[in-house]
Amino acid sequence: MLKLHFAPNSRASRTLWLLEELGLDYELNRMDFHPKDLKSDEHRARHPLGRVPVLEDGDVSIFESGAIADYILERHGSSGLKPAPDDPRFPEYLQWFHYCEGMVMPPVNTIVVHTLLLPPERQDENVRAQAQRLLAKAWAPVEEAMEGREYLIGDFSAADTMLGHACIMSKRLGVITEEDYPNLSAYADRLLARPACAKAFAA
Repeated sequence: MLKLHFAPNSRASRTLWLLEELGLDYELNRMDFHPKDLKSDEHRARHPLGRVPVLEDGDVSIFESGAIADYILERHGSSGLKPAPDDPRFPEYLQWFHYCEGMVMPPVNTIVVHTLLLPPERQDENVRAQAQRLLAKAWAPVEEAMEGREYLIGDFSAADTMLGHACIMSKRLGVITEEDYPNLSAYADRLLARPACAKAFAA
């Protein structure tokens, strides 16, 4: 059985969401998002930097949420959540699947650090404001692409578990608003209405 090492409010929610969408059986090792769990010797043996998610599948142990998603889809069946290479939607699927980590998550990480993780005296408003501006710019082409669509490539796909997760986080951070990003705001709400997504974020 698959085993997911998970901490709430982290990228591990993407993996849990995908497992739920695919209806796969799994065991969940829920840890606190705290050094006592993530930086423990036990967990560093799974991930050298003490991060999540980590997925175990028999003798296989793999980290990095995007790599885990591809692994699951290839080894355990995509159930239509990944277009075939000859599908006209395949290039756009790849684009949005990887846009998440390439363009969106770096400023999200900075905002989280300077809003939630650092003590108030170490938070830098200028750094946070710059990251918010970068994040707003990164979301602009996605807002345009979502015009008239329910999901990133039309139908729901694994790209939505990657970039959609970041969209939900960005809305919670106040960067995506209904006024400035109506398509993305509605998209985030639509994703959270999916039972698998709601379960992943509630875990």
